[in-house]
Amino acid sequence: MSKKNTTSPYFSKSTFTFLTDLSRHNQREWFNDNKQRYEECVRGPALAFIDDIAPELQLIAPRFLAIPKKVGGSLMRVHRDVRFGKDKTPYKTNIGIQFRHEVGKNIHAPGYYLHLSPHECFFGVGIWRPDSSALGDIREAIRDKGEKWLAAKDEPTFQEHFALGGESLKNAPRGYAKDHPLLKDLKRKDFIAIEHFDRGQTLSEDFLHETVAHYDYATKYMQFLCSALNVRFD
Repeated sequence: MSKKNTTSPYFSKSTFTFLTDLSRHNQREWFNDNKQRYEECVRGPALAFIDDIAPELQLIAPRFLAIPKKVGGSLMRVHRDVRFGKDKTPYKTNIGIQFRHEVGKNIHAPGYYLHLSPHECFFGVGIWRPDSSALGDIREAIRDKGEKWLAAKDEPTFQEHFALGGESLKNAPRGYAKDHPLLKDLKRKDFIAIEHFDRGQTLSEDFLHETVAHYDYATKYMQFLCSALNVRFD
């Protein structure tokens, strides 16, 4: 894949116009009729962004992959899985880009995420809904290395930009004291952190570099999670 000229923005107003139109006409016939718009305004720019961010991501997090493939790479598929939910609309109305750990296909591991939609844009870092084994490992690391966890979670630059989110248990997890000083974090079922930003930032020529910079703010947090899960960060 040829790299895009990085002196101009990757995403444009047309990108968000398409996503807005898709949300209003979320049907296969409409999507098929507008497939070329999707390629030009959404998938093409996203793949170019992924391709160009790869060497910069390697500098800050060499074990995380930027794969510019239409299927099976960093760009999440536009088709929704409608088998289990009530919402049967066939297409996602956002751009989702994930930079997974090199072992991410085999085990639950942390990752970097970028979400773009007309109504919400954010950077994401961490691990969403880890399986019971990975969740147990993270909780044990918080319990046994509490000072390192606090140093990562409360690192000033990380805390300035990111906020921990996701779901938590109502009560203490089994095997942990109800009065544990880190109980709030031990109750977490997700270890994701989010930073929202204005969609206008995506139209900047510097958006790729800003993305890498914000991921870099989360380095200590990602290092802690990788260590807890016994996977390499660097």
